[in-house]
Amino acid sequence: MNLYQEVILDHNKKPRNWGTLSNPTHQAEGLNPLCGDRIWLMLEVMDESIVDIAVDGESCAICKASASMMTLSVKGKPLKLAEELTSVFRKMVLGEHNESDESQLGRLKIFQGIKDLPSRVKCAVLPWHTLQAAVNSQGRISTEGSDDPISS
Repeated sequence: MNLYQEVILDHNKKPRNWGTLSNPTHQAEGLNPLCGDRIWLMLEVMDESIVDIAVDGESCAICKASASMMTLSVKGKPLKLAEELTSVFRKMVLGEHNESDESQLGRLKIFQGIKDLPSRVKCAVLPWHTLQAAVNSQGRISTEGSDDPISS
């Protein structure tokens, strides 16, 4: 089994920061109607940094693994860095990134090959899209229609 599959399976079986927060300062619901993914992302933000983060819901293995790894990457970090990582991650899974961007991603580079599976790109992007929605006080976001993160 290749490393990509091992990491996806590990984060799918034992997702990190999965559950809810009792008093989130920011939250959003993310939907991917084509795959059936539906997640709720909650943040506790203090002094422009993500103090705590949790994701809950029903999703495919790629979405759950992406959410799990995203929470590990942004927890304890400034909102500005989380937004930069979101942009770099999105570009990577679309095959639009450059080598200098890659250094920011660390283990998230495991998702680089998802660009070769177009039907799964939105699964990997949904948690990041939902993070942006939560930070920007959008209550609900989708991967389809005018909210599509791939066409924007």
